[in-house]
Amino acid sequence: MEETRKIAVDFDGTIVENAYPRIGKPMLFAFDTMKKLQQKGFRLILWTYRHGKSLEEAVEFCKANGVEFYAVNQSFPEEEFTQDVSRKINADLFIDDRNIGGMWDWGLIYQELIGEQAPTPRKKKSLFAFLKR
Repeated sequence: MEETRKIAVDFDGTIVENAYPRIGKPMLFAFDTMKKLQQKGFRLILWTYRHGKSLEEAVEFCKANGVEFYAVNQSFPEEEFTQDVSRKINADLFIDDRNIGGMWDWGLIYQELIGEQAPTPRKKKSLFAFLKR
């Protein structure tokens, strides 16, 4: 039986634009990609510096955008922090804006991990489009 793969995902600068301690705008394709990864059976772990109220806000923001995490700042939901256990998250992949070489575009992450072309972003209609008729 194949074990479910886990992906640890950073929040600020990765899922959303970096505006810490506020929550920045969502990165293009971030939520689409994470939802698709979950549909494909990946377990997502939110792995972030945030704690306390700012962590709760980040978790709720993601939930409001359709993503609930397998675990938050821990390797599995039941894990309890003790001094004899490393704080390193046990994951197969890490998505973070602090990678050597920088953050991959979420469209590229989508293609690489899902094996499909990322969906085309919808263009916003101009408020003045009716004048161009």
